[in-house]
Amino acid sequence: MTGSPEDHITKLTALGLSEQKAKETLKNAALSKTILKALSLVPPGHAYAEGEGLLLYQVCTKIKQQSIEHLEFLVQNILQRKLDTGVRVDAALEFLLSNGTNKSVNVAEFEKACGVGVVVTPEEIDRSVETVIAQHKESIVAQRYRFNVGKLLAELRGQLPWADGKAIKNEVDVQIFDLLGPKTEADLAPPPKSEKKSKGDKVPPQKTEKIIITEQAAEPASDGAKSISELMKSVHFHAPGENHKTDGYAVTNETDRLLKEHLKRTGGAVRTRFPPEPNGILHIGHAKAININFGYAKSKNGVCFLRYDDTNPEKEEEKFFIGIKDMVEWLGYKPYKITHSSDYFQQLYDWAVLLISNGLAYVCHQTADEMKGFNPEPSKWRNRPIEENLQLFEDMKNGKIDEGLATLRMKITLEEGKMDPVAYRIKFIPHHRTGSDWCIYPTYDYTHCLCDSIEDITHSLCTKEFQSRRSSYYWLCNALKIYCPVQWEYGRLNVNYTVVSKRKIGKLITEGIVENWDDPRLFTLTALRRRGFPPEAINNFCAQMGVTGAQSSVDPSALEASVRDVLNVTAPRALVVLEPLKITITNFPHKEPLGLQVPNFPNNPEKGSHSIWLDKVLYIERSDFSENPEKGYRRLTPNQSVGLRYAGFVVKVSEIIKDEQGAIKELLCVCDSSEAAEKPKAFIQWVSHPNEIEVRLYEKLFRHKNPEDANEVPGGFLSDCNQDSLNVITAYADASVVNAKVYDKYQFERIGYFSVDPDMREGHLVFNRTVTLKEDAGKN
Repeated sequence: MTGSPEDHITKLTALGLSEQKAKETLKNAALSKTILKALSLVPPGHAYAEGEGLLLYQVCTKIKQQSIEHLEFLVQNILQRKLDTGVRVDAALEFLLSNGTNKSVNVAEFEKACGVGVVVTPEEIDRSVETVIAQHKESIVAQRYRFNVGKLLAELRGQLPWADGKAIKNEVDVQIFDLLGPKTEADLAPPPKSEKKSKGDKVPPQKTEKIIITEQAAEPASDGAKSISELMKSVHFHAPGENHKTDGYAVTNETDRLLKEHLKRTGGAVRTRFPPEPNGILHIGHAKAININFGYAKSKNGVCFLRYDDTNPEKEEEKFFIGIKDMVEWLGYKPYKITHSSDYFQQLYDWAVLLISNGLAYVCHQTADEMKGFNPEPSKWRNRPIEENLQLFEDMKNGKIDEGLATLRMKITLEEGKMDPVAYRIKFIPHHRTGSDWCIYPTYDYTHCLCDSIEDITHSLCTKEFQSRRSSYYWLCNALKIYCPVQWEYGRLNVNYTVVSKRKIGKLITEGIVENWDDPRLFTLTALRRRGFPPEAINNFCAQMGVTGAQSSVDPSALEASVRDVLNVTAPRALVVLEPLKITITNFPHKEPLGLQVPNFPNNPEKGSHSIWLDKVLYIERSDFSENPEKGYRRLTPNQSVGLRYAGFVVKVSEIIKDEQGAIKELLCVCDSSEAAEKPKAFIQWVSHPNEIEVRLYEKLFRHKNPEDANEVPGGFLSDCNQDSLNVITAYADASVVNAKVYDKYQFERIGYFSVDPDMREGHLVFNRTVTLKEDAGKN
């Protein structure tokens, strides 16, 4: 900007800004540039009429880049007093944005849309206020001065859009005073406090989700896919075909035609895509992306593609393609169509040739190391002749140039300042789908937006780190004169106490710290499924995170809470003891073992029951007996009885049997009916005629919240691993679990939620602990 800061402050204060506001405005370089450009269009020595300067400031603060070429037109309309109120300025900006693909402005339509020349008389205001107050008279009289006048003003603004807002407010105040008279002592008294609920009726405060450009968040629903869909209904993205209304969207002479053709092809439907790289397994962050892309499409009755971004054959494997599709479907979503970036390799190549022909791309021989960083040396091959670039690019395609000796680069500078991103590189590696047809492969920066365009994507939803690629996204589509979708960014989801990097998970596997990508201690989706996390819980969790631009890092306990909510109403109960202690009831009142029917869900008996055995020999949890109890211990002791859940018995210790080392190996007990005995302080689970099962108890894999933080973990993430993150034990279970299948889920009463692991085999059940019954606040 030319001129001194003092000159700029003087110009801004002349508009009606305070000196402090002027200084704050000048800190915003982009806004300052727009304001100074607008002021350069004002005739020298012009004396601003009342409010005129602030209207100019309003235009500059609200105008979008797509309409910036109309800045002079707006300034002239303000100086001519055609746009003489803030309401008219807002209407003008909206009109130009809706008209954004047209370079010319239909002045008659513009003035009609902005109410230019429309005069609202005091009599019209008086009549409209009188009518609206009459409609609400009953409520106004009942609530008196506590009535929400904002509702009246909103109705009146709709009826009289060009009326002066202050005049409307003054007339409302006058007519309400005429209706109610002066304020009484009751009107002036503070409003009565709401009646306090009893502790048992306490309702926890509801969390309000933060949504991108939204008015209110959707309520979470029990079904994950439904709740994210409801959430996405309140997210205000652009409507299909109105791409040009989005901040930063580049409008060209072709935009109007391309958008109309796009709408004709799609019928105006929302079209999104989930574009994973098939070189690893999806993790919890991808679950958010899946929910947002599929959920938004579903909320608008649109479609969502599953598109594999398979442009790097070096790391792509069949198992990753299959695993990604499985996880999308596991979360409850069905892709509209499954596509691959490689489907479009020929079209992408043809477009690259067109870029070169138009002088917008060139073959460069800088090495990858020479191009690293944000200030690399400019390429000395940037201005080589077009014909030479075309020949070299063809040589690249035909395998005549070795790997690393040439790339194709685009002539564009990214937001972050990086110049000329690579569009193609050479790799002599067969492709998973195209075999040896190609030895040059396109990069993400080149491929992604073009595939979005081919598939007529309306909303290219991605995480915040791709914001710096937005300029190249728009530039490339417009350079090729093809339909340009809109890129929207949201904050990625990070979970503490874990790593999700493909490279780091690969390192954990090769070091033998975890078994594979689906090890239940990881936060890949296959690992969470194996551990027993229901897909509904993951979807609900993603819905609770909302759709904000901020990056979020949450504790695993937040996800585990969602898991408990789902499993509490879906996982049948079973009696299991993890550390069995034998009990013999010496006065067992039955000659034969007794069969009992116990409910699958004690609080919901109509959901069925299962059979268990009760016999004189049974097993309880070792921690449910204490020979020398601490104060407050409520379970079995030499002097304290305990109830057996569902058995109808209370047992009391008559003898403690120990082995040669002095360890307790058995308790001899006597029983009494729970009706006849004194009510015990606790009821515990037990197992008779036990079935041995293998149980895997999992804890956090890492000790620190952020194992990738060098300051927190100087030795690196491998040094932060919890050596006790897995404990494998043999437990005793009742008969209800013997026919369990892989991924069947149970609540082991008083212990936690468990799921059958794929490692099970006939006669050998393996259960993974999914989550404990409740969060242990003291657990690290």
